[in-house]
Amino acid sequence: MKSFNGRVIAKGNFKGKAVASHQGFNTLASFQKSALMNKKTVVVSDQNNKDLYGKEISGKILCLPITIGSTTGGLVIQTVCSMGINPAAFLFSESIDSLAASGIVLAKVWQNSPIICIDRLGKEFLDTVKDDDLLDIKEDGTVTIL
Repeated sequence: MKSFNGRVIAKGNFKGKAVASHQGFNTLASFQKSALMNKKTVVVSDQNNKDLYGKEISGKILCLPITIGSTTGGLVIQTVCSMGINPAAFLFSESIDSLAASGIVLAKVWQNSPIICIDRLGKEFLDTVKDDDLLDIKEDGTVTIL
């Protein structure tokens, strides 16, 4: 068991399985296919993300360094949250970018989404967490790998 503390962007308590990416997460490329086809879950469609391509991330804890891609990033996050097919949480090892932050905060406020977001968890967090690890997230920004 190992715990990490980060900065809370959108608070909440949640226990669930991790899905980890060690490269930037392209929100548009990852969510686009599932959202446009009105799917019930998101299967990552970004072929350039070898860690996540083809994996289902809806309801899981997405662990990543940063988001990358176009200026539509925030809107895409808000859209998948409004559809209810979003990851349960975004856990960033680095500082969140303004586009991802805007999408998460708007989804939390406008759609009353239960989405959780914590950033600045550190490189060690991302080096430690693995796919399917059980994580316990606390609203104070503590993330424990169980």
